[in-house]
Amino acid sequence: MQKTIWGILLLVLSAGSLVVAQTPAQSIPTVDCTKGQSINQTLSTLDKQASNTVLVNGTCTEYVQVTGFENLTLKGLPGAKLAQPATVPGSLLVTLLMIEASRSVTVQGLTLQADNTIPAIGIGHGSTDIRLRNLTVDGGSEGIIIFEHSQVSIAYVNGKNSGYTPLGIYDASDVHVEHCLFDNPTGASWHAGIDMGGGSHITIYATTLRNMQVGISANWGSIIDIEAFNTYYALTGPTDVTIDSPAGTNYNGVNANDGALLNLGSAKLVINKAGQTWGGTTGGVLVSNGSTLNAPGGNLTITGSYGQGITALNNSHAIVGTVTVSGNSHGGLVAVNLSSIDVTVGSGLSSIGGNSVDLFCDTQSIITGSVNIAGAPTAQCTNLLATETLALP
Repeated sequence: MQKTIWGILLLVLSAGSLVVAQTPAQSIPTVDCTKGQSINQTLSTLDKQASNTVLVNGTCTEYVQVTGFENLTLKGLPGAKLAQPATVPGSLLVTLLMIEASRSVTVQGLTLQADNTIPAIGIGHGSTDIRLRNLTVDGGSEGIIIFEHSQVSIAYVNGKNSGYTPLGIYDASDVHVEHCLFDNPTGASWHAGIDMGGGSHITIYATTLRNMQVGISANWGSIIDIEAFNTYYALTGPTDVTIDSPAGTNYNGVNANDGALLNLGSAKLVINKAGQTWGGTTGGVLVSNGSTLNAPGGNLTITGSYGQGITALNNSHAIVGTVTVSGNSHGGLVAVNLSSIDVTVGSGLSSIGGNSVDLFCDTQSIITGSVNIAGAPTAQCTNLLATETLALP
């Protein structure tokens, strides 16, 4: 009897193994837009909680919705493109590609083409681990807009010809950016390379922002970290964040406003030819209305500005160490309206020279630590301290 039972069990197990062996591997669907196929239609057939990859061929003209997916990869074959239809539906937020309430979604290898009436890519409703890879985003009112506490990694993306900004980050969202180019080819107004608000956060390195009126605009408690990271890719090659304006139409390299914070970490921030010839608050870095620049370890170079180098305005503060602020047409370090700039020792002396005036402050503001500046900087600042503090008790 025992031998009979064991025989039945072996037969059942063998039959199960045969069924598994004969089950075909899951095929990867390809949406061939040259044959009129639809990305949305293909997505509607998938289990949203399963791991899925969808390939895209040709030019698809549709508004694509990715809602509630986990572990989805949307991959363009060579030359694949997503183009905006002629009609914009409805009155709510519409984007060419919308990712909402999703997790672990990767979009790679596509060109997205939109006009300046809608964003090209929208990511919102608390989406997390969204990865944009090897994309060309051409146009859009915003090339990419991230909102409602979403988390996104952007790498090897070329954003150009946006109506306002290639990348907008809002509503306490968190974004990592690396190896990207955000370009306004004509230099025409008004464009921000990256626009932030609502307490959002960006970590960025190895990226160029070109011909923007404001390279990075951060408002309402947002935080900019210029920091190299190896979360997604190994660290190779230059890590600089470069804000350049060959067209000469820039107003500020970085504008941190209303309690925003600019931190300089292991990557360098390089700002060339910022500001306007009439000066004012235009120039390399402007921190205003209770905002802060934190650059005690150097890694900041501002050269050839048509306006100021670094301006702290309206109860704002800057800490700089071993920085280069030189050859600017107006001020080097400028502190006004109850603001302060501290030049700390860092890893060496700062190079602040060759500006119209190197150190400038009004009677209500202060610049400290001038002993930590190489050479003999020129100054128009009543409250200028050689040391970083007054003599302490």
